Amino acid sequence: MRWAVAETGQGGARLRPVGADGHAAGPVYHEPSLEQAIRSRPEVERWVWRSTAGYRGLLAAGVRVDRCYDVEAAEALLIGHEEGQSGQPRSLPAAWARLHGRPVPPDAPLRAADTEPALFDSGPPPLPAGTDELTALLEVYAGQVARTAATAHPERMRMLITAESAGMLVAAEMSRAGVPWRADIHRALLDSVLGERVPGGGEPRRMAELADEVSRAFGQGVRVRPDLPQDIIRAFARAGIPLSSTRKWELQKIDHPAVAPLLAYKSLYRLHTANGWSWIEQWVHDGRFRPEYLPGGTVTGRWTTNGGGALQIPKIIRQAVRADPGWRLVVADADQMEPRVLAAISRDPGLMEVAGRGEDLYADLAARAFDGDRARAKIALLGAVYGQTSGDALTHMAELRRRYPAAVAYVDDAATAGAEGRLVRTWLGRTCPPAAAFESSGDEEPGRYGSTPKARARGRFTRNFVVQGSAAEWALLVLAGLRQAMHGAGLRAELVFFQHDEVIVHCPAEEAPTVAAAITEAADTAGRLAFGPTPVRFPFTTAVVENYGDAK
Repeated sequence: MRWAVAETGQGGARLRPVGADGHAAGPVYHEPSLEQAIRSRPEVERWVWRSTAGYRGLLAAGVRVDRCYDVEAAEALLIGHEEGQSGQPRSLPAAWARLHGRPVPPDAPLRAADTEPALFDSGPPPLPAGTDELTALLEVYAGQVARTAATAHPERMRMLITAESAGMLVAAEMSRAGVPWRADIHRALLDSVLGERVPGGGEPRRMAELADEVSRAFGQGVRVRPDLPQDIIRAFARAGIPLSSTRKWELQKIDHPAVAPLLAYKSLYRLHTANGWSWIEQWVHDGRFRPEYLPGGTVTGRWTTNGGGALQIPKIIRQAVRADPGWRLVVADADQMEPRVLAAISRDPGLMEVAGRGEDLYADLAARAFDGDRARAKIALLGAVYGQTSGDALTHMAELRRRYPAAVAYVDDAATAGAEGRLVRTWLGRTCPPAAAFESSGDEEPGRYGSTPKARARGRFTRNFVVQGSAAEWALLVLAGLRQAMHGAGLRAELVFFQHDEVIVHCPAEEAPTVAAAITEAADTAGRLAFGPTPVRFPFTTAVVENYGDAK
């Protein structure tokens, strides 16, 4: 049985059972709080609510929700699927207005995770006067159930909504648990790499030294600011070297004494600004780094974070991610995830067979099609996925197309559909943004997958979208399965980190083997749930370590 629940605004909660069709299946009940509503009904299979934003409060009160249906997450998926209008307002008031043919209010702007609510913060858009939240919730939910049933693959869309809702629970729990972080080790690493911190916010010693080296390389008395791209471009221009940017690949082509210290400076600058001393003070508290994860934060379904840069932890500071005494980090990295997903969604017999053998897909592929050259096999397969159309990728594509025609045709068809402005969907049903959302990067090959730069840009994107988005769906199912397995086994283990192909669990040392086995099982189960019965395997490389830096 599912129950819909909504807070009243005065601290209380109203709730009601709902049937399989999404309509009310019993009377309305009142509870003094959302916490009490959840606690008093442990038998509820799934809670239907406006959004999972309020789950943090429940977690703080010691209340865990097993499963939920996030109406606002579902609305985002359905409006994109039906109209190809990804990014449209997803709030409950917006969904209710859409259902009743009324003007759709915009969503509230996302508040930065590191700021406090303003005194007069407007919050989410309100429902029309006289419409209570539970009534609106039930109407929208029933409409979503019907809309889901009307999609081309209802079971897949239901699974996608279920997985996205589960991801919301995981994200809230990971934010509460936090990544175990040793600020003292982080500071020591910064001191050793950047040099001493300068009072008043100035550049640390090593960066200042490199900045001086850059200036001296351009001549006596010249002062160049290496943190200002236009300053660098002008300095090289005076030296007779034209630059269009200060990107690493362009600088590496230049034979000039300023290049080496400039590249070193840029590397340290990124560390200093993204994960320096100020970052520690802002983000690490009580031995934990607690970012705010945003499931489905990108159009492909991959996660993002609202501040903190959790998904881009530099290797140099991963030594600071340390398990508590007596605990371990189980770090699991999915092996060649996207090529395996391509095999599963394309149903290419040959590629599925390769993806079902061994742990190194590229080596197996090379033995069959590229004279044992693993590098060539990898270039060819990733070129097929990402739409590389020149150099070695193009050279090897013909061999890949000959041996695995269904796999290459799958991404070719996605690229063509995208260039033509048609809706393009992942395996479970997430939909690519409309053509109007795309801008040309200027480097698309003329005449390939579309007659205009914008069409070609969308075609290149949709080629990868069907693979990357489907991989994100598989990863969501892995997270959901792992979460349930650890809880069902009564483990103290906690999910603390996730990016698109990697997961970290913090657990007592004695639980590590059980957690590692649970990850393997969750990956296998997710493959069957997402893609049905295929021979494709989804192995993880798993390391049990005391600090994250030792996992790679």
